[in-house]
Amino acid sequence: MALPIASNHGDIDESLVPGTVHLVDLEQIMATRHAKDQKDVVLVPTPSADPDDSLNWAPRRKYLALTCALLYTWFNGMALSVVYSVLVPLSTALSVTEADLNAGTGYMFLLLGWGLLFWQPFALQYGKRLAYLVSLIALMAVTVWGPYARGNGQWIANRVLTGFFAAPIEALPETTIADLFFAHERATYMGWYAFTLAGSNFFAPVISGFINDGVGYRWVFFFQAIFCAATWVFLFFFMEETNYDRRTVGIVAESSDGVAEPGPDAEKGKEASTDPTDAIERVPSPDGLPPAATKTFWQKISVVDKPRPFMMHYRAWQSLKLLSWPVVFYSGFSYGTYLIYFNILNATASIILGGSPYNFQPSLVGLSYISCVIGVAAASAFTGVFSDRFVIRQARKNKGISEPEHRLWLFAVSTLVIPSSLILWGVGAAHEVHWFGLIFAMGTTAFANTMGITLSVSYLIDTYRDISGDALTTCIIIRNTMSFAIGYGITPWLDNLGYQNCFISVAFVGLAICSVFLIMIKWGKTFREMKRLEYWREVKKRIDLGLVH
Repeated sequence: MALPIASNHGDIDESLVPGTVHLVDLEQIMATRHAKDQKDVVLVPTPSADPDDSLNWAPRRKYLALTCALLYTWFNGMALSVVYSVLVPLSTALSVTEADLNAGTGYMFLLLGWGLLFWQPFALQYGKRLAYLVSLIALMAVTVWGPYARGNGQWIANRVLTGFFAAPIEALPETTIADLFFAHERATYMGWYAFTLAGSNFFAPVISGFINDGVGYRWVFFFQAIFCAATWVFLFFFMEETNYDRRTVGIVAESSDGVAEPGPDAEKGKEASTDPTDAIERVPSPDGLPPAATKTFWQKISVVDKPRPFMMHYRAWQSLKLLSWPVVFYSGFSYGTYLIYFNILNATASIILGGSPYNFQPSLVGLSYISCVIGVAAASAFTGVFSDRFVIRQARKNKGISEPEHRLWLFAVSTLVIPSSLILWGVGAAHEVHWFGLIFAMGTTAFANTMGITLSVSYLIDTYRDISGDALTTCIIIRNTMSFAIGYGITPWLDNLGYQNCFISVAFVGLAICSVFLIMIKWGKTFREMKRLEYWREVKKRIDLGLVH
Protein backbone atom coordinates (compact mmCIF):
# COMPACT_ATOMS: atom_id res chain seq x y z
CA MET A 1 0.00 0.00 0.00
CA ALA A 2 1.61 3.23 -1.18
CA LEU A 3 0.74 6.75 -0.10
CA PRO A 4 1.28 9.95 -2.12
CA ILE A 5 4.65 11.65 -2.58
CA ALA A 6 5.47 15.34 -2.38
CA SER A 7 8.23 16.23 -4.77
CA ASN A 8 9.46 19.71 -3.87
CA HIS A 9 11.06 21.26 -0.81
CA GLY A 10 8.48 22.37 1.71
CA ASP A 11 5.61 20.77 -0.20
CA ILE A 12 2.88 19.45 2.05
CA ASP A 13 0.05 17.34 0.72
CA GLU A 14 -2.95 18.73 2.59
CA SER A 15 -5.04 15.70 1.62
CA LEU A 16 -3.13 13.50 4.05
CA VAL A 17 -4.63 12.77 7.47
CA PRO A 18 -2.30 13.92 10.30
CA GLY A 19 -0.87 11.06 12.31
CA THR A 20 -1.31 8.26 9.76
CA VAL A 21 2.19 7.09 8.82
CA HIS A 22 3.72 4.37 6.67
CA LEU A 23 5.68 2.93 9.58
CA VAL A 24 6.59 -0.54 8.25
CA ASP A 25 8.03 -1.00 4.76
CA LEU A 26 6.74 -4.53 4.23
CA GLU A 27 8.07 -4.85 0.67
CA GLN A 28 11.21 -2.80 1.36
CA ILE A 29 10.67 -0.55 -1.63
CA MET A 30 10.52 2.84 0.11
CA ALA A 31 13.42 5.12 -0.75
CA THR A 32 13.85 6.64 2.67
CA ARG A 33 15.73 6.08 5.91
CA HIS A 34 15.07 2.89 7.87
CA ALA A 35 15.85 1.84 11.44
CA LYS A 36 19.22 0.18 12.02
CA ASP A 37 17.91 -2.71 14.14
CA GLN A 38 14.64 -3.28 12.25
CA LYS A 39 15.33 -2.98 8.54
CA ASP A 40 11.69 -2.69 7.51
CA VAL A 41 10.77 0.01 10.06
CA VAL A 42 10.78 3.50 8.57
CA LEU A 43 12.29 6.41 10.52
CA VAL A 44 9.51 8.91 11.21
CA PRO A 45 10.28 11.77 10.93
CA THR A 46 13.13 11.44 8.45
CA PRO A 47 16.24 13.09 9.96
CA SER A 48 18.12 15.75 8.01
CA ALA A 49 21.72 15.37 6.82
CA ASP A 50 22.93 17.74 9.56
CA PRO A 51 25.02 15.99 12.24
CA ASP A 52 23.70 18.47 14.83
CA ASP A 53 20.12 17.40 14.15
CA SER A 54 19.17 15.78 17.47
CA LEU A 55 17.61 12.85 15.58
CA ASN A 56 21.08 12.11 14.15
CA TRP A 57 22.93 12.14 17.46
CA ALA A 58 24.83 9.04 18.51
CA PRO A 59 22.98 6.85 21.05
CA ARG A 60 25.33 7.90 23.86
CA ARG A 61 24.64 11.59 23.18
CA LYS A 62 20.89 10.98 23.04
CA TYR A 63 20.87 9.01 26.28
CA LEU A 64 22.83 11.72 28.07
CA ALA A 65 20.24 14.30 27.01
CA LEU A 66 17.47 11.92 28.06
CA THR A 67 19.16 11.32 31.43
CA CYS A 68 19.26 15.07 32.06
CA ALA A 69 15.55 15.43 31.26
CA LEU A 70 14.67 12.49 33.51
CA LEU A 71 16.79 13.78 36.41
CA TYR A 72 15.06 17.13 36.09
CA THR A 73 11.67 15.38 36.16
CA TRP A 74 12.51 13.17 39.15
CA PHE A 75 13.84 15.86 41.50
CA ASN A 76 11.38 18.50 40.34
CA GLY A 77 8.59 16.00 41.00
CA MET A 78 9.91 15.17 44.46
CA ALA A 79 10.07 18.87 45.38
CA LEU A 80 6.38 19.16 44.46
CA SER A 81 5.34 16.23 46.67
CA VAL A 82 6.98 16.97 50.02
CA VAL A 83 3.87 18.41 51.70
CA TYR A 84 1.81 15.20 51.72
CA SER A 85 3.76 13.56 54.54
CA VAL A 86 4.24 16.61 56.83
CA LEU A 87 0.79 18.21 56.84
CA VAL A 88 0.34 18.03 60.62
CA PRO A 89 3.70 19.52 61.78
CA LEU A 90 3.61 22.04 58.92
CA SER A 91 0.12 23.19 59.88
CA THR A 92 1.23 23.84 63.46
CA ALA A 93 4.51 25.55 62.55
CA LEU A 94 3.10 27.85 59.86
CA SER A 95 -0.23 28.61 61.57
CA VAL A 96 -2.07 27.39 58.50
CA THR A 97 -4.95 24.91 58.67
CA GLU A 98 -4.61 21.57 56.92
CA ALA A 99 -7.47 22.58 54.63
CA ASP A 100 -5.55 25.71 53.59
CA LEU A 101 -2.38 23.68 53.08
CA ASN A 102 -4.29 21.43 50.69
CA ALA A 103 -5.88 24.47 49.03
CA GLY A 104 -2.35 25.74 48.36
CA THR A 105 -1.54 22.44 46.70
CA GLY A 106 -4.60 22.94 44.48
CA TYR A 107 -3.33 26.34 43.37
CA MET A 108 0.07 24.77 42.71
CA PHE A 109 -1.53 22.23 40.36
CA LEU A 110 -3.40 25.02 38.59
CA LEU A 111 -0.17 26.95 37.94
CA LEU A 112 1.62 23.77 36.88
CA GLY A 113 -0.78 23.79 33.95
CA TRP A 114 -1.38 27.43 33.13
CA GLY A 115 2.26 28.34 33.75
CA LEU A 116 3.08 26.46 30.56
CA LEU A 117 1.56 29.29 28.55
CA PHE A 118 4.80 31.08 29.44
CA TRP A 119 7.35 28.27 29.78
CA GLN A 120 6.64 26.24 26.66
CA PRO A 121 6.77 29.21 24.26
CA PHE A 122 9.85 30.44 26.15
CA ALA A 123 11.61 27.08 25.71
CA LEU A 124 10.78 26.88 22.00
CA GLN A 125 11.79 30.51 21.49
CA TYR A 126 15.01 30.76 23.52
CA GLY A 127 15.97 27.13 24.11
CA LYS A 128 14.86 24.20 26.22
CA ARG A 129 18.22 24.11 28.03
CA LEU A 130 17.72 27.66 29.32
CA ALA A 131 14.16 26.85 30.42
CA TYR A 132 15.32 23.77 32.35
CA LEU A 133 18.07 25.71 34.14
CA VAL A 134 16.05 28.82 35.01
CA SER A 135 13.03 26.89 36.27
CA LEU A 136 15.12 24.52 38.40
CA ILE A 137 17.17 27.20 40.16
CA ALA A 138 14.00 29.19 40.85
CA LEU A 139 12.25 26.08 42.18
CA MET A 140 15.18 25.50 44.52
CA ALA A 141 14.75 29.03 45.95
CA VAL A 142 10.99 28.78 46.57
CA THR A 143 11.45 25.30 48.09
CA VAL A 144 13.87 26.76 50.66
CA TRP A 145 11.25 29.42 51.44
CA GLY A 146 8.52 26.77 51.95
CA PRO A 147 8.98 26.01 55.68
CA TYR A 148 9.16 29.75 56.47
CA ALA A 149 5.98 30.77 54.61
CA ARG A 150 3.93 31.62 57.71
CA GLY A 151 0.25 32.43 57.40
CA ASN A 152 -2.22 31.56 54.70
CA GLY A 153 -1.21 34.41 52.39
CA GLN A 154 2.48 33.51 52.30
CA TRP A 155 1.70 29.81 51.94
CA ILE A 156 -0.60 30.35 48.94
CA ALA A 157 2.01 32.64 47.37
CA ASN A 158 4.68 29.98 47.90
CA ARG A 159 2.53 27.28 46.28
CA VAL A 160 1.62 29.53 43.35
CA LEU A 161 5.29 30.32 42.66
CA THR A 162 6.24 26.66 43.13
CA GLY A 163 3.66 25.66 40.55
CA PHE A 164 4.77 28.34 38.10
CA PHE A 165 8.50 27.61 38.29
CA ALA A 166 8.01 23.83 38.27
CA ALA A 167 5.58 23.93 35.32
CA PRO A 168 8.11 22.81 32.65
CA ILE A 169 8.07 19.32 34.23
CA GLU A 170 4.63 18.81 32.67
CA ALA A 171 5.53 19.24 28.99
CA LEU A 172 9.20 20.07 28.39
CA PRO A 173 10.61 16.53 28.89
CA GLU A 174 8.02 15.13 26.44
CA THR A 175 9.10 17.61 23.77
CA THR A 176 12.73 16.75 24.47
CA ILE A 177 11.93 13.07 23.88
CA ALA A 178 10.12 13.97 20.64
CA ASP A 179 13.26 15.87 19.56
CA LEU A 180 15.50 12.85 20.16
CA PHE A 181 13.58 9.74 19.14
CA PHE A 182 11.58 8.38 16.21
CA ALA A 183 7.94 7.31 16.12
CA HIS A 184 8.65 3.57 16.47
CA GLU A 185 10.65 4.04 19.70
CA ARG A 186 9.19 7.19 21.23
CA ALA A 187 6.70 5.53 23.61
CA THR A 188 9.51 3.51 25.23
CA TYR A 189 11.13 6.71 26.44
CA MET A 190 7.77 8.27 27.25
CA GLY A 191 7.42 5.29 29.58
CA TRP A 192 10.70 6.24 31.24
CA TYR A 193 9.43 9.80 31.60
CA ALA A 194 6.15 8.57 33.09
CA PHE A 195 8.11 6.51 35.61
CA THR A 196 10.14 9.52 36.78
CA LEU A 197 7.10 11.82 36.81
CA ALA A 198 4.70 9.54 38.70
CA GLY A 199 7.44 7.64 40.56
CA SER A 200 8.90 10.80 42.05
CA ASN A 201 5.45 11.85 43.32
CA PHE A 202 5.03 8.49 45.02
CA PHE A 203 8.63 8.13 46.24
CA ALA A 204 8.81 11.55 47.94
CA PRO A 205 6.39 10.56 50.75
CA VAL A 206 8.44 7.40 51.37
CA ILE A 207 11.53 9.34 52.44
CA SER A 208 9.86 12.54 53.65
CA GLY A 209 8.23 10.81 56.60
CA PHE A 210 11.59 9.54 57.85
CA ILE A 211 13.29 12.90 57.26
CA ASN A 212 10.56 14.59 59.30
CA ASP A 213 10.90 12.06 62.13
CA GLY A 214 14.70 12.35 62.14
CA VAL A 215 15.57 16.03 61.67
CA GLY A 216 12.27 17.92 61.47
CA TYR A 217 9.82 19.16 58.86
CA ARG A 218 12.08 21.95 57.57
CA TRP A 219 14.65 19.49 56.32
CA VAL A 220 11.98 17.81 54.23
CA PHE A 221 12.11 20.98 52.14
CA PHE A 222 15.85 21.59 52.51
CA PHE A 223 16.82 18.15 51.24
CA GLN A 224 14.70 18.66 48.12
CA ALA A 225 16.35 22.05 47.55
CA ILE A 226 19.78 20.41 47.84
CA PHE A 227 18.75 17.74 45.32
CA CYS A 228 17.54 20.45 42.93
CA ALA A 229 20.83 22.34 43.28
CA ALA A 230 22.91 19.23 42.56
CA THR A 231 20.72 18.43 39.54
CA TRP A 232 21.12 21.99 38.27
CA VAL A 233 24.92 21.63 38.30
CA PHE A 234 24.69 18.33 36.40
CA LEU A 235 22.35 19.83 33.82
CA PHE A 236 24.54 22.90 33.38
CA PHE A 237 27.53 20.81 32.33
CA PHE A 238 25.84 17.93 30.50
CA MET A 239 22.45 18.97 29.09
CA GLU A 240 22.52 20.00 25.43
CA GLU A 241 19.99 22.05 23.53
CA THR A 242 17.70 19.75 21.51
CA ASN A 243 15.82 22.44 19.58
CA TYR A 244 16.47 21.96 15.86
CA ASP A 245 14.67 24.01 13.22
CA ARG A 246 13.44 21.55 10.59
CA ARG A 247 12.70 22.34 6.97
CA THR A 248 10.88 19.06 6.40
CA VAL A 249 8.27 17.01 8.24
CA GLY A 250 7.23 13.38 8.15
CA ILE A 251 8.89 10.94 5.74
CA VAL A 252 11.29 12.35 3.13
CA ALA A 253 12.40 10.58 -0.04
CA GLU A 254 16.13 9.93 -0.49
CA SER A 255 18.04 11.06 -3.55
CA SER A 256 20.30 8.66 -5.37
CA ASP A 257 23.32 9.76 -3.34
CA GLY A 258 21.58 8.86 -0.08
CA VAL A 259 20.86 12.41 1.03
CA ALA A 260 17.36 13.29 2.15
CA GLU A 261 15.58 14.82 -0.79
CA PRO A 262 13.50 17.83 0.26
CA GLY A 263 9.98 16.73 -0.38
CA PRO A 264 8.20 15.32 2.64
CA ASP A 265 4.76 13.89 2.40
CA ALA A 266 4.30 15.34 5.85
CA GLU A 267 3.63 12.14 7.76
CA LYS A 268 3.08 9.47 5.11
CA GLY A 269 5.32 6.92 3.53
CA LYS A 270 6.09 7.06 -0.14
CA GLU A 271 7.27 4.81 -2.89
CA ALA A 272 9.86 6.57 -5.02
CA SER A 273 10.08 3.68 -7.48
CA THR A 274 8.20 0.56 -8.41
CA ASP A 275 11.49 -1.27 -8.80
CA PRO A 276 12.40 -2.73 -5.39
CA THR A 277 16.07 -3.11 -6.27
CA ASP A 278 16.42 0.51 -7.29
CA ALA A 279 14.68 1.72 -4.16
CA ILE A 280 16.69 -0.44 -1.78
CA GLU A 281 19.94 0.76 -3.28
CA ARG A 282 18.96 4.33 -2.48
CA VAL A 283 18.27 3.67 1.18
CA PRO A 284 21.46 4.72 2.99
CA SER A 285 23.04 2.25 5.34
CA PRO A 286 23.19 3.06 9.07
CA ASP A 287 26.90 3.56 8.68
CA GLY A 288 26.16 6.43 6.32
CA LEU A 289 24.64 8.55 9.08
CA PRO A 290 26.46 11.75 10.04
CA PRO A 291 29.40 10.54 12.11
CA ALA A 292 30.01 13.29 14.60
CA ALA A 293 28.74 16.55 15.98
CA THR A 294 30.13 19.85 14.79
CA LYS A 295 29.65 21.67 18.10
CA THR A 296 32.43 22.10 20.62
CA PHE A 297 31.87 21.35 24.32
CA TRP A 298 31.46 25.05 25.12
CA GLN A 299 28.94 25.49 22.31
CA LYS A 300 26.99 22.54 23.66
CA ILE A 301 26.65 24.07 27.13
CA SER A 302 25.83 27.58 25.91
CA VAL A 303 22.62 28.90 27.43
CA VAL A 304 21.91 31.00 24.33
CA ASP A 305 20.06 29.27 21.51
CA LYS A 306 19.97 30.49 17.90
CA PRO A 307 17.84 33.61 17.26
CA ARG A 308 14.31 33.08 15.92
CA PRO A 309 11.40 35.35 15.02
CA PHE A 310 9.65 36.31 18.28
CA MET A 311 6.57 34.07 18.46
CA MET A 312 5.95 33.51 22.19
CA HIS A 313 2.64 35.36 22.11
CA TYR A 314 1.56 33.46 19.00
CA ARG A 315 2.41 30.08 20.54
CA ALA A 316 0.53 30.89 23.75
CA TRP A 317 -2.56 31.91 21.77
CA GLN A 318 -2.23 28.85 19.56
CA SER A 319 -2.24 26.61 22.66
CA LEU A 320 -5.58 28.12 23.69
CA LYS A 321 -7.00 27.70 20.19
CA LEU A 322 -6.09 24.01 20.26
CA LEU A 323 -8.68 23.50 23.00
CA SER A 324 -11.20 23.09 20.17
CA TRP A 325 -9.26 20.27 18.46
CA PRO A 326 -10.89 16.93 19.40
CA VAL A 327 -7.70 14.86 19.64
CA VAL A 328 -5.92 17.49 21.76
CA PHE A 329 -8.93 17.88 24.05
CA TYR A 330 -9.33 14.11 24.43
CA SER A 331 -5.64 13.70 25.31
CA GLY A 332 -5.89 16.34 28.03
CA PHE A 333 -9.19 14.95 29.30
CA SER A 334 -7.81 11.40 29.39
CA TYR A 335 -4.61 12.53 31.12
CA GLY A 336 -6.61 14.59 33.63
CA THR A 337 -8.97 11.72 34.37
CA TYR A 338 -6.15 9.41 35.37
CA LEU A 339 -4.46 12.15 37.41
CA ILE A 340 -7.65 12.58 39.42
CA TYR A 341 -7.31 9.02 40.73
CA PHE A 342 -3.81 9.90 41.91
CA ASN A 343 -5.25 12.91 43.74
CA ILE A 344 -8.00 10.83 45.32
CA LEU A 345 -5.42 8.33 46.53
CA ASN A 346 -3.24 11.06 48.07
CA ALA A 347 -6.23 12.75 49.67
CA THR A 348 -7.38 9.57 51.43
CA ALA A 349 -4.21 7.54 52.08
CA SER A 350 -3.30 9.18 55.40
CA ILE A 351 -6.94 9.22 56.55
CA ILE A 352 -7.56 5.54 55.83
CA LEU A 353 -4.19 4.01 56.73
CA GLY A 354 -3.62 6.31 59.70
CA GLY A 355 -7.05 5.66 61.18
CA SER A 356 -8.60 2.68 62.90
CA PRO A 357 -8.13 -0.26 62.54
CA TYR A 358 -4.80 0.16 60.70
CA ASN A 359 -3.27 2.99 62.78
CA PHE A 360 -0.19 3.37 60.57
CA GLN A 361 2.43 5.84 61.76
CA PRO A 362 3.29 8.60 59.23
CA SER A 363 6.52 6.79 58.30
CA LEU A 364 4.55 3.60 57.57
CA VAL A 365 2.04 5.52 55.47
CA GLY A 366 5.04 6.79 53.52
CA LEU A 367 6.43 3.27 53.14
CA SER A 368 3.09 2.12 51.71
CA TYR A 369 3.84 4.26 48.65
CA ILE A 370 6.51 1.74 47.65
CA SER A 371 3.58 -0.23 46.27
CA CYS A 372 2.81 2.76 44.04
CA VAL A 373 6.41 2.93 42.82
CA ILE A 374 6.21 -0.75 41.83
CA GLY A 375 2.95 -0.10 39.98
CA VAL A 376 4.49 2.86 38.18
CA ALA A 377 7.49 0.77 37.06
CA ALA A 378 5.23 -1.99 35.72
CA ALA A 379 3.03 0.48 33.81
CA SER A 380 6.06 2.29 32.37
CA ALA A 381 7.30 -0.97 30.85
CA PHE A 382 3.84 -1.94 29.61
CA THR A 383 3.00 1.40 27.96
CA GLY A 384 6.60 1.97 26.86
CA VAL A 385 8.49 -0.98 25.41
CA PHE A 386 5.42 -3.21 24.95
CA SER A 387 3.41 -0.32 23.50
CA ASP A 388 5.98 0.35 20.76
CA ARG A 389 6.11 -3.34 19.85
CA PHE A 390 2.32 -3.49 19.83
CA VAL A 391 2.07 -0.51 17.47
CA ILE A 392 4.62 -2.01 15.05
CA ARG A 393 2.71 -5.30 15.10
CA GLN A 394 -0.56 -3.51 14.37
CA ALA A 395 1.08 -1.65 11.49
CA ARG A 396 2.28 -4.93 9.97
CA LYS A 397 -1.30 -6.20 10.07
CA ASN A 398 -2.48 -2.97 8.43
CA LYS A 399 -0.25 -3.20 5.33
CA GLY A 400 2.50 -1.20 7.02
CA ILE A 401 0.28 1.77 7.90
CA SER A 402 0.21 2.92 11.53
CA GLU A 403 -2.71 4.87 12.97
CA PRO A 404 -2.40 6.73 16.30
CA GLU A 405 -5.55 4.95 17.50
CA HIS A 406 -3.72 1.60 17.42
CA ARG A 407 -2.03 2.54 20.69
CA LEU A 408 -5.35 3.31 22.40
CA TRP A 409 -6.30 -0.38 22.58
CA LEU A 410 -3.98 -0.65 25.57
CA PHE A 411 -6.40 1.56 27.52
CA ALA A 412 -8.60 -1.55 27.79
CA VAL A 413 -6.33 -2.70 30.63
CA SER A 414 -6.53 0.50 32.69
CA THR A 415 -10.27 0.80 32.07
CA LEU A 416 -10.73 -2.46 33.98
CA VAL A 417 -8.01 -1.81 36.56
CA ILE A 418 -9.30 1.61 37.71
CA PRO A 419 -12.78 0.63 38.97
CA SER A 420 -11.45 -2.61 40.47
CA SER A 421 -8.74 -0.75 42.38
CA LEU A 422 -11.06 1.97 43.63
CA ILE A 423 -13.61 -0.54 44.89
CA LEU A 424 -10.90 -2.54 46.65
CA TRP A 425 -9.54 0.67 48.21
CA GLY A 426 -12.76 2.31 49.34
CA VAL A 427 -15.07 -0.64 49.99
CA GLY A 428 -12.17 -2.59 51.46
CA ALA A 429 -11.46 0.23 53.91
CA ALA A 430 -15.15 0.45 54.86
CA HIS A 431 -15.14 -3.28 55.68
CA GLU A 432 -11.70 -3.16 57.31
CA VAL A 433 -10.01 -5.69 55.02
CA HIS A 434 -6.42 -6.73 55.70
CA TRP A 435 -3.98 -3.87 55.11
CA PHE A 436 -2.32 -5.76 52.25
CA GLY A 437 -5.50 -5.40 50.20
CA LEU A 438 -5.28 -1.63 50.48
CA ILE A 439 -1.57 -1.58 49.66
CA PHE A 440 -2.29 -3.73 46.60
CA ALA A 441 -5.03 -1.30 45.54
CA MET A 442 -2.56 1.60 45.84
CA GLY A 443 -0.16 -0.19 43.51
CA THR A 444 -2.77 -1.00 40.86
CA THR A 445 -4.17 2.55 41.00
CA ALA A 446 -0.65 3.90 40.40
CA PHE A 447 -0.31 1.40 37.53
CA ALA A 448 -3.42 2.76 35.82
CA ASN A 449 -2.44 6.37 36.56
CA THR A 450 0.91 5.89 34.81
CA MET A 451 -0.79 4.23 31.84
CA GLY A 452 -2.87 7.38 31.48
CA ILE A 453 0.25 9.54 31.36
CA THR A 454 2.11 7.56 28.70
CA LEU A 455 -0.75 6.62 26.39
CA SER A 456 -2.45 10.04 26.43
CA VAL A 457 0.75 11.93 25.65
CA SER A 458 1.94 9.37 23.07
CA TYR A 459 -1.40 9.55 21.25
CA LEU A 460 -1.16 13.35 21.07
CA ILE A 461 2.43 13.39 19.79
CA ASP A 462 1.78 10.56 17.33
CA THR A 463 -1.04 12.64 15.85
CA TYR A 464 0.38 16.17 15.85
CA ARG A 465 4.12 15.73 16.23
CA ASP A 466 5.04 18.93 14.36
CA ILE A 467 3.03 21.20 16.71
CA SER A 468 3.33 18.94 19.76
CA GLY A 469 5.13 21.60 21.82
CA ASP A 470 2.05 23.83 21.83
CA ALA A 471 -0.45 20.95 21.85
CA LEU A 472 1.13 19.56 25.02
CA THR A 473 0.57 22.89 26.73
CA THR A 474 -3.13 22.63 25.90
CA CYS A 475 -3.21 19.03 27.12
CA ILE A 476 -1.65 19.92 30.48
CA ILE A 477 -3.90 22.96 30.99
CA ILE A 478 -6.93 20.68 30.65
CA ARG A 479 -5.38 18.04 32.89
CA ASN A 480 -4.38 20.36 35.73
CA THR A 481 -7.60 22.37 35.65
CA MET A 482 -9.46 19.09 36.20
CA SER A 483 -7.07 18.24 39.03
CA PHE A 484 -7.63 21.64 40.65
CA ALA A 485 -11.40 21.25 40.46
CA ILE A 486 -11.52 17.76 41.98
CA GLY A 487 -9.57 19.01 45.00
CA TYR A 488 -12.69 20.88 46.10
CA GLY A 489 -14.99 17.92 45.54
CA ILE A 490 -13.37 14.79 46.95
CA THR A 491 -13.57 15.73 50.67
CA PRO A 492 -17.31 16.57 50.77
CA TRP A 493 -17.97 13.59 48.47
CA LEU A 494 -16.24 11.33 50.98
CA ASP A 495 -17.83 12.98 54.04
CA ASN A 496 -21.37 12.82 52.68
CA LEU A 497 -21.35 9.29 51.24
CA GLY A 498 -18.79 7.44 53.37
CA TYR A 499 -16.00 5.23 52.08
CA GLN A 500 -18.13 2.50 50.55
CA ASN A 501 -20.70 4.52 48.60
CA CYS A 502 -18.19 7.21 47.67
CA PHE A 503 -15.74 4.81 46.08
CA ILE A 504 -18.42 2.69 44.43
CA SER A 505 -19.70 5.83 42.70
CA VAL A 506 -16.13 6.94 41.87
CA ALA A 507 -15.42 3.50 40.41
CA PHE A 508 -18.39 3.50 38.06
CA VAL A 509 -17.85 7.10 37.02
CA GLY A 510 -14.25 6.10 36.32
CA LEU A 511 -15.36 3.10 34.26
CA ALA A 512 -17.62 5.28 32.13
CA ILE A 513 -15.04 8.02 31.59
CA CYS A 514 -12.14 5.67 30.85
CA SER A 515 -14.30 3.86 28.26
CA VAL A 516 -14.24 7.01 26.10
CA PHE A 517 -11.14 5.54 24.43
CA LEU A 518 -13.54 3.29 22.48
CA ILE A 519 -15.11 6.37 20.91
CA MET A 520 -11.67 7.58 19.84
CA ILE A 521 -10.78 4.20 18.35
CA LYS A 522 -14.01 4.30 16.34
CA TRP A 523 -14.03 7.95 15.27
CA GLY A 524 -10.53 9.22 16.06
CA LYS A 525 -9.48 9.30 12.41
CA THR A 526 -12.65 11.23 11.57
CA PHE A 527 -11.74 13.79 14.24
CA ARG A 528 -8.23 14.04 12.81
CA GLU A 529 -9.69 14.56 9.33
CA MET A 530 -11.81 17.45 10.67
CA LYS A 531 -8.67 19.46 11.53
CA ARG A 532 -6.57 18.25 8.59
CA LEU A 533 -6.41 21.53 6.64
CA GLU A 534 -5.86 23.66 9.73
CA TYR A 535 -3.03 21.39 10.85
CA TRP A 536 -1.09 21.35 7.57
CA ARG A 537 -1.48 25.09 7.07
CA GLU A 538 -0.15 25.65 10.57
CA VAL A 539 2.79 23.31 9.88
CA LYS A 540 3.52 25.08 6.60
CA LYS A 541 3.52 28.45 8.35
CA ARG A 542 5.94 27.16 10.98
CA ILE A 543 8.29 25.66 8.39
CA ASP A 544 8.46 29.03 6.63
CA LEU A 545 9.31 30.72 9.94
CA GLY A 546 11.79 28.03 11.01
CA LEU A 547 9.65 27.01 13.99
CA VAL A 548 9.25 23.26 13.41
CA HIS A 549 11.48 21.27 15.79
